[in-house]
Amino acid sequence: MEGVEYMRLVIAVMLVACGLAVPPDAAADPDTCPPNCDRIPEAAWVAPWAIPLNARYAWPRLAGVAVTAVAPRFRFEELCGTPPVAQDPRAYAVAERATVVNPDGQWQLQAQVMHWRGETWRGGQLAQDVFHAAVAALRSCQRTNPTASPSLTVNEPDRMAAVISGPVILREYVVADPDNSTVTELAMWSTAPPQTAWPMPSDDNLLDALGAPLCTAYIGSC
Repeated sequence: MEGVEYMRLVIAVMLVACGLAVPPDAAADPDTCPPNCDRIPEAAWVAPWAIPLNARYAWPRLAGVAVTAVAPRFRFEELCGTPPVAQDPRAYAVAERATVVNPDGQWQLQAQVMHWRGETWRGGQLAQDVFHAAVAALRSCQRTNPTASPSLTVNEPDRMAAVISGPVILREYVVADPDNSTVTELAMWSTAPPQTAWPMPSDDNLLDALGAPLCTAYIGSC
């Protein structure tokens, strides 16, 4: 028996040395990335209590309602009728979308997280490219939907907030973090006029709340 145990020990040491064995403590953690970079970590989502009107709608934890986004597009692109982008980098991102549907006249919610695997220098550039293309597309919203009137309320190199007025009122928030090759979105909209007034929180505070989880989820990136 001692000989069998000795052989098991020798084999285990050889497997670890070759990188083929994973210690129990190194099992994939669904809350962080790496090692679980083929999905969006739970920690990457904005907290429900940081989302506007949480006291009214009791938003769920978004990771619990998220689904894979095969061809992710920002919510404003649907409203604006933005044409598809040729060779869109989002087509090969790891992406998930969370949606909360409420009755007409109430605020609807969509959140997305998109992450590019591989070298950060490349993934970070893709995240920035997607972000800058989004800002340009939002500015052009009225050209593709004459009933929509866009206005940027925050326009910074890696994050933006906007409101689109018209028959549908849309609040759009997008943050890009090139340090972890990730773009995150929060969009809320209602037919006009909404039955629940917008609370007018600070857009900067909401953008902070949207971007901060990425540093926790993608460990070592911030």
